[in-house]
Formats: sequence, C-alpha cells, structure tokens
Amino acid sequence: MKEDGIDISYHTSNHIDEYRNIDFDFVITVCENAKERCPFFPSKAKKFHYNFPDPAKAKGTEEEIKNQFKVVREMIKDYCKKFIEENLVNGK
Repeated sequence: MKEDGIDISYHTSNHIDEYRNIDFDFVITVCENAKERCPFFPSKAKKFHYNFPDPAKAKGTEEEIKNQFKVVREMIKDYCKKFIEENLVNGK
C-alpha cells in the first residue's frame, strides 16, 4: 500500500463487536471464509461479496509473492472504483 501512497502501518484488526451499534449501508465480504462466517448484522445493510485471492497464500520467490500482493491490490482498487460508480455515484 505504501507504494500506492497509502500508509496502513497503524491499522489494526478489530473485533466485530466494536461495530455492532453502527447502522451500515453496505457490508462487503472479500473472501469465502468471511462470507460463510460473517456474523449477522442487525441492520438494513445491503450485502455484497467478492472473493479476492489471498496473497498471503502465494508461493514462489520473494518477488513473485510481492507481485501477487500488487495484483490483488489492483483487483481491490478496481472493485472499489466499480462499486462506487454503481452504488454511490449513480445513486442506486
């Protein structure tokens, strides 16, 4: 992400209970495990799913593994742009 100008070095994983009282508009799962195990959100959130490959499971040389992270990062960027265009910009 740093290569893309985004600093996530201070980001953390948070427990789902921290978000229980937030009325989300959208919930997006990004892997099959999350889709299957995602807890129930007692809201009217519109649910979306896209199964991105897990770059942490990439095999190969250090360069090949790093490249897989870049590939998945670009996939996520493309998905986010399309999601915004289809669900926010056009007011759907």
